[in-house]
Amino acid sequence: MSTTAADRGREARRRLLAAAAELIAERGWAAVSTRMLAERAGVAPGVVHYHFASVQALLTEAALAVMHDLIEQAGAGLAHARTPGEALGLMMEFLAAYDGRDPTSLLFAEAYLAAGRDEDLRRSLGGVVAEFRRALAGRLAEHRVPAPDATAAVIAAAIDGIMLHRALGPGPDAADLTAVLRRLVAPAEPRPSTKEQ
Repeated sequence: MSTTAADRGREARRRLLAAAAELIAERGWAAVSTRMLAERAGVAPGVVHYHFASVQALLTEAALAVMHDLIEQAGAGLAHARTPGEALGLMMEFLAAYDGRDPTSLLFAEAYLAAGRDEDLRRSLGGVVAEFRRALAGRLAEHRVPAPDATAAVIAAAIDGIMLHRALGPGPDAADLTAVLRRLVAPAEPRPSTKEQ
């Protein structure tokens, strides 16, 4: 079966996105060049700019694709959780595969750093974070966790921080971290009534 020009174009684009994600983690966002991308993807340098407005646009799309994929995987786990505590446990199990020095963790760190210098990337990453918070807040609300939006924001920030710290050295183990985070979603204790005598 012969491939069409459209098929070849889609395949070149797919290879460029995969190459960009790899190179962000390996070289760092600012070090990735058109030549590197073309060599890694096995295409001519002109193909990079045929499919993407700029190297920055290619890096952004590649990073966002990886992040959206991760959120979908995490969301699938959240959907099966019967309690907020179980949801946190599942998330921590999911994060166990990322030690802070793996390609996905490095891509996240590089993208966050680059977003500080690129307003479009900052807005796009903000959308990804908001998407994760909404999914988590929705699950927390279903379980009647107080202040689900604020709780989801704190948990999302804690997860980001845990991943960043893992790159620097070993930290608390997953069970300890899960126990601490579970306290955020524990039902509020009823206050004792203060009846006047």
